[in-house]
Amino acid sequence: MATKARYKRRRFQNRAGILWATVVVMILVTAVSIKSIGLLQKTKEYQEKEAALVSQIEAEEQRSLEIEEFEKYTETRKYIEEIAKDKLGLVYPGEIIFKNEDN
Repeated sequence: MATKARYKRRRFQNRAGILWATVVVMILVTAVSIKSIGLLQKTKEYQEKEAALVSQIEAEEQRSLEIEEFEKYTETRKYIEEIAKDKLGLVYPGEIIFKNEDN
């Protein structure tokens, strides 16, 4: 009979051990799941920030191209003539200037 009692005790201990192992595994799975959800949210935030920064870079590259084009334009004779006429009021000899009455 001692062996039957010992067998029942071991069986109970095995079940208790399996139960505790199951509880520990469930706690670990829950903790990992919670952390992975947080990491997925951060990944999404970083992807949104990256997309915003990429669009800003593209806008700045476009602006840089516009500035380069304007710089080339400012070195042309046409630009110099426009500035001389608009800012300084200079004209070619024999050229007639029409002004609005509002000015």
